[in-house]
Amino acid sequence: MPRAGILVQNPYERLTREQVKTIHRASLEILRDPGLICFNDRAADIFAAAGADVSSVEKSDPPHWIVKIPERLVDEAIGSAPKTVTLGARNPDNALVMNGDESRVYFITGSETNIWLDADFQSYTKKSDPSVEIHVPEFIPRRGTVADLCMSAHISEHLDTLDGFIRNVNIQDKDITEENKDVNKLFASLNNTTKHVQAGLTSLSQLDNVMKMAEIIAGGEEALRQNPIISLICCLVKSPLQFVDDTTEAFMEICTRGIPVVVSSAPQAGSTAPIKEAGILAQINAEVLAGITLGQIVNRGTPILYGTVPAKTRIDTLSDSYGAVETSQYTIDCTQLARFYGIPNYSTSGVSDAKVPGQQSSIERLFSNITVTMSGPQFLHCAYGLLDCNSVFSPLQAVLDDAHFTMIKYFLRSPRIDDGEINEILTQIRTVLPTPHKLFISYIRKVMRSGLLSPLYPFEGDREHDTVFHMAHERMKELLAKPVGHIDREKTSRIFNEIPGLLPRLNIYGEGR
Repeated sequence: MPRAGILVQNPYERLTREQVKTIHRASLEILRDPGLICFNDRAADIFAAAGADVSSVEKSDPPHWIVKIPERLVDEAIGSAPKTVTLGARNPDNALVMNGDESRVYFITGSETNIWLDADFQSYTKKSDPSVEIHVPEFIPRRGTVADLCMSAHISEHLDTLDGFIRNVNIQDKDITEENKDVNKLFASLNNTTKHVQAGLTSLSQLDNVMKMAEIIAGGEEALRQNPIISLICCLVKSPLQFVDDTTEAFMEICTRGIPVVVSSAPQAGSTAPIKEAGILAQINAEVLAGITLGQIVNRGTPILYGTVPAKTRIDTLSDSYGAVETSQYTIDCTQLARFYGIPNYSTSGVSDAKVPGQQSSIERLFSNITVTMSGPQFLHCAYGLLDCNSVFSPLQAVLDDAHFTMIKYFLRSPRIDDGEINEILTQIRTVLPTPHKLFISYIRKVMRSGLLSPLYPFEGDREHDTVFHMAHERMKELLAKPVGHIDREKTSRIFNEIPGLLPRLNIYGEGR
């Protein structure tokens, strides 16, 4: 059985049906005029052959084309894109089945970060009472490594609320190069979690090796097709409205393999997109539809997720402001647009502008995670452990996030109200009312055993101390002490014998190449 996710009844929507249609029409108009700038000659040829209006920009450096996409091609692409996409996993019980018409939410980790944030706890004595020790965290940033990525996947394997894993650490070891990064980050992730793994592709030259590795682990080419244990994400359109040469080439090659892929666009309202809500929505929708159209022309029926990462621009620095209220508004709107097309949605929540765990991080994350989850995206990149606008990963923050998502999942449970429940409650009231104590305590134990009561906050302190960080750090160590179901010895041996560039230290069985 696949993972259950959270089925959001009556998802929260900000836009009226007519407003969604208005944005759709505006996006089609953008695709017709001005169209997109395309820096990939192969993509330009593919669009032209399919009936788009493609014109070369004379004497341009680098060479590029203007691609104007007619409504007919967009409609055909929306029609051929699968409305249900399955993301498999090494453990089939961790598969994710996403229906574009069903608001079933799966929580996934965050995107690749350059900085790993260690937490070191120092003990201090309280001046007014020397018998009291206070544990204060010191946060220490450093570059991420392959070992960190393994640790992150290990923790994620045991976070109960987490449904899938996006590689969230940019591996920057001295022996990692552009040519061997992809195979090492995929193997490190797959070997330390049995959940679905998603990543971006660093080098197109490594796609065949990545696919071969996945086939070995899944049990063959057909087994991988039936149980796609990996998916890939491509930002082929650079805002505003530009097909990037290398990522567009990679996207087309991924589509030919038939592996699930996310078309992702990430404009900033106010810099790379209009500041007004209608403007960024019309543009981001046009950019995603352009990518979906190209993917379906290349390989009709390719499983594609409608991916959006909109953000408001910080006016003071012109960087992303993920913690802004508008960023969550744009994201919820985009979830509605994906549902309008019936295509499964890759969405983002919980990203914070804060640089370390604390009050700002908790407030920004919870606000975004609650509101976006209620809108019902299928694949929710919910920024487990991410800080400082996705540039920092904190395993301590990831453990805190797990506790918060436990609360969100409980809050979104469907209410249990039916005739049977009401009859039982009436019996309880009639039984309790004549008693001298008039309390319902004797009925609590049965409900507790059924799992229908929300748990206490796991990092609750006492009146004197706020020990949340210290308790979360202890929880993190408990998770790392739990075993992981690694890839078996036979498959690991094949991978290290047949896939070039893997670091020998990642082979837990100690078999050098």
